This record gives sequence, C-alpha cells and structure tokens, in this order.
Amino acid sequence: MDRARFVQLALLAFGLVFASFVVRGTTRLLAPYELAVVLSAPLLFTAAALLAALVVLAFLDLVGLRPLE
Repeated sequence: MDRARFVQLALLAFGLVFASFVVRGTTRLLAPYELAVVLSAPLLFTAAALLAALVVLAFLDLVGLRPLE
C-alpha cells in the first residue's frame, strides 16, 4: 500500500465518523434516540474498524515488517 492510499483511507475513516454524527443528529430530530443510534452505529463501527486496521499497518511500517511505499 502506498502512502497516498493510506492517507485516503484515514480521511475516509474520519469522514465516516463525521457522517455517523450527522446521521445521528438529523435522525434524532425526526425519530426516537434509539433509532438514531441504530442507524448511525454501522458507520461508526466501520470507521473504528478501518482506523484499527490503519493503526496496525502504521505499526508494521514502524517496525519494518511491512513498509508503506
């Protein structure tokens, strides 16, 4: 994986976090809180998984096992 792709994925993860909060906030205006959480949770969990994978890749690059190109 090259560094540009790594940065794109990091920006995507932060965009998903932002989208999760927007979905939760706008849904909360029209529906109960529980429904808003249910609708925003997949976005937040996807972002968390992506960020966790990126942390692992960054660590592997740091120790030299899988360098970013």
